[in-house]
Amino acid sequence: MSGGPPVFPNGARFAFTIMDDTDVATVENVEPIYRLLESLGMRTTKTVWALRCDDGNSDFAGSQTLEDIEYREFVVDLQRRGFEIAFHNATMESSTRERTLEAISRLREVFGAVPRVHANHSFNRENLYWGADRLDDPLIRALYRAVLRLPRDFYQGHVPGSPFWWGDLCEQHIEYVRNLSFEDINLLRVNPSMPYADHRRRYGRMWFSGSDAENADAFVHLLRASNQRQLDDDGGVCIVATHFGKGFCVNGQVRDDIRALLGQLAERNGWFVPVGPLLDHLRAQRADSALPSGEWRAMQWRWMRDLLSRRVAEWWH
Repeated sequence: MSGGPPVFPNGARFAFTIMDDTDVATVENVEPIYRLLESLGMRTTKTVWALRCDDGNSDFAGSQTLEDIEYREFVVDLQRRGFEIAFHNATMESSTRERTLEAISRLREVFGAVPRVHANHSFNRENLYWGADRLDDPLIRALYRAVLRLPRDFYQGHVPGSPFWWGDLCEQHIEYVRNLSFEDINLLRVNPSMPYADHRRRYGRMWFSGSDAENADAFVHLLRASNQRQLDDDGGVCIVATHFGKGFCVNGQVRDDIRALLGQLAERNGWFVPVGPLLDHLRAQRADSALPSGEWRAMQWRWMRDLLSRRVAEWWH
């Protein structure tokens, strides 16, 4: 950061927000957590899918989209209440350029503008700079391919001429794109130059990192008391990358441990705003948007370490 660590508004000691990817989300399984966040004075970011997917075999079947009236009204109301709406591709499975154009048009119609924050989704082939293309270190790229076992050139959102190409649309409409996520509550310890520009990935105008918490259990682990103290003591920044649809609410109620941890965090002197405004604030305090090569090299190795750690834990269980 230019001139030292960031300074937050109103004397806040740290910044905290959440980017909730819409995987398996319905009004029923995510509304309670948003009502809790609002009651605590926290405003966060929610991705949406604009279009229905008719693939009944999808891992994300049952997720609601803007084509569901109840869900559309819910997310429009969230935006009205100060939550940020973000893009997570057109829908839950791979989309051609035509479908992405349709989704962008629908988002503009529903929300008045195209979302300015984006996160790629799972194995969608239109993902931008995804798979090994999100990395530069040759060894890490090889390790990643060995772990994921995907064919080369699987992700093609950034490839002109591909049926899945939409890089120009991203560059035109979207300000911030999420790339790597880490098992650290304070992203400034991993990526202090966030948000950053990357000339090798120019269809994403600015990039940012996330604190990984795939589901409710991982969220509880990330927000444990010692981590909250660390974030506060460091004067850090946390952008949790999670899925509220994955176990945060049970029988219409937010899990007690999640309710307690968020309540404890809200009592601290933090700045609780959505992803876009937080990144705007960080960006305004930087002298330039460059990502130092040493920082990028360390980020890639740390990300691979965290990925392998999660894989080992999955295999063990």
